Amino acid sequence: MGCESCHQGNELGFDITMAFQPIVDLNGDSVFAYESLVRGPNGESASEVLRRVNEENRYAFDQACRVKAIELASGLGMNSLLSINFLPNAVYNPEACIQTTLRAAKDFNFPQRNIIFEVTEGEKVTDHGHLKSIFDEYKRLGFKTAIDDFGAGYSGLNLLAEFQPDIIKLDRALIMGIDQDHVRQTIVGAVLSVTRELGIDVIAEGIETTEESQTLRDLGVRLFQGYLLAHPQTGTLPEYVSQERNS
Repeated sequence: MGCESCHQGNELGFDITMAFQPIVDLNGDSVFAYESLVRGPNGESASEVLRRVNEENRYAFDQACRVKAIELASGLGMNSLLSINFLPNAVYNPEACIQTTLRAAKDFNFPQRNIIFEVTEGEKVTDHGHLKSIFDEYKRLGFKTAIDDFGAGYSGLNLLAEFQPDIIKLDRALIMGIDQDHVRQTIVGAVLSVTRELGIDVIAEGIETTEESQTLRDLGVRLFQGYLLAHPQTGTLPEYVSQERNS
């Protein structure tokens, strides 16, 4: 399956679009990045779209999501970082498979340095060496890298020990009810201590209550994403609910 055909959208077989959700720096009360989240053209959820992804179209889907995210971000005038989820099992060769992304950034005049590639721990990655080679190539090209859903899935700290991304995103399971849970507070505090030593930024995702937000801020987190701040939206860059103005 060639990169040219995927760039032109001839191999996927169905249409997609992207919703955007802000990642907010609450210390600066500003948008740090927007995450692009796949949707169907008629508002179908990500889970509905992902049900159509299989081994035959996985590569084309991964490439199409990258191009669509960059195209829409540019068209909406995004000036912040853009976070794109990618499927490491769809990248057969990091140097070859990134070419479509590089071309899309050039075609749509979107700064390459403003792109974050995040991999979810929810996708089973059996070859950590392959994932490290992807991250190494992306860093070489000036992209930022992130591990999504940190604290869930298959790897956890073992993954972090093998390679260090620019960002980790704490999984919702660690966040939920943290204001009333000393164990979660202790675990997150320990993760923050490690990431500070390694120079890694931390995003708390899935924030739904002001109490969760405040507890995490007290622990030292500054980057947040979740329904408390803004829901994902298609066709626009959603404004976030400022916690400073509401405090």
